[in-house]
Amino acid sequence: MRLATRITLDVVFIALAALGAAFAALAFGARVHLGGAATYAIGALIVLPFVVWAVHDLVSRISELHAVLGNALSAFRDGDFGLRLAVNGDRELAELKAMYNTLADTVRDNREGLHQKEVLLDTILQRTPVAVILLNPADRVVYSNTAARELLAAGARLNERVLSDLPLAPGLREALLSPQDSIFHSDEEIFHISQRLFHLNTQRHRLILVERLTPQLRRQEIAVWKKAIRIMNHEINNTVAPISSLFHSARRAQEQPEHRHRVEEIYGLIEERLAFLRTFLSAYAEFARLPEPRKKKTSWSEVIQSAQLLYPFRVEGAPAIECEIDPAQMQQVLINLIKNAHESGSTADEIVVAVERAGGDCVLRVLDRGRGMSEDVMRQALVPFYSTKPDGSGVGLALSNEIVEAHGGQMHLEAREGGGTAVTCWIPG
Repeated sequence: MRLATRITLDVVFIALAALGAAFAALAFGARVHLGGAATYAIGALIVLPFVVWAVHDLVSRISELHAVLGNALSAFRDGDFGLRLAVNGDRELAELKAMYNTLADTVRDNREGLHQKEVLLDTILQRTPVAVILLNPADRVVYSNTAARELLAAGARLNERVLSDLPLAPGLREALLSPQDSIFHSDEEIFHISQRLFHLNTQRHRLILVERLTPQLRRQEIAVWKKAIRIMNHEINNTVAPISSLFHSARRAQEQPEHRHRVEEIYGLIEERLAFLRTFLSAYAEFARLPEPRKKKTSWSEVIQSAQLLYPFRVEGAPAIECEIDPAQMQQVLINLIKNAHESGSTADEIVVAVERAGGDCVLRVLDRGRGMSEDVMRQALVPFYSTKPDGSGVGLALSNEIVEAHGGQMHLEAREGGGTAVTCWIPG
């Protein structure tokens, strides 16, 4: 029986007992011909013991319930989930105590599991080579791992210290205090900083990850050079070998009068192979000698119109907006992206160039409905000299990405729903 039901029954019992006693007193008074006052007095004397007993029982139950719940809730408030209540007393109180014990066991097990996960996560973070710093709204460090302490404080304690008060190198200080992701150089080392904002205990916190890129970049640089050398060797051999064969054929044709008419044809093939080799080497040279962008206030309409002279496409958004860019370099970016869109199998109507303003940035998007790229190809598409085309040099997208990054921006590739590729370029101001 529930405690609420028991209390209700106790109240009903008191009322019925009082009513019964009153009728008994009235009947008794009527029998002995007593007056009204005497009759009620006798009835009250009969009812009073029942009322006192019922009220005492009710108050005892409520007091016990209050004491049990008070101790249990105080233990929960203090984080003590080891308190156990003796399952005794009335049935409904015993059930309530057993329910509390079950709840305390469940919460304790969950907290222990969560604590073990926190210990595991902290162990991983302390051993990772990526510096991890968590800042509260006042830019005070509330968590840092070993890599962060070594990078920012020479191994000293970081927690509870304000980020701006740390003795940091100027480049590192500027990169850490900036809310944006960035790459900075310090003592011939290259670092990448990524930052994320999230709420913890209803307060906004900032998570900063600092990754040392120098070893990885050196390995990637060597790998890129090896790949570039292999590609150049392959293409040069593919050109030199046919040229050598064509020269041999031309010499034999000159020696045989009946075949001399083929000499001009052979020389034309030689010139074609040499032209391909020049174009191929020029693309690599252009990537290697990319100059610093000469930025100036430029309307995107100018860039788009110049690209439309070479390749047709549709324009959306606000092409008249202005941005600080190098118009010649951004024209090259747009031409490369449109050219790739056409080569992917898209028609002119399916290729869309859109320009819009997003805060302080200009956003350029090139959308197509071509064959698209697999996830593996998309991950490597911006790597120099990577190409899936039989006659591709792997320079176009890499050069475009290099130009966008030289402007302080970012390029992102993603697959479009329904087929095709979307290339997005974020360019500051």
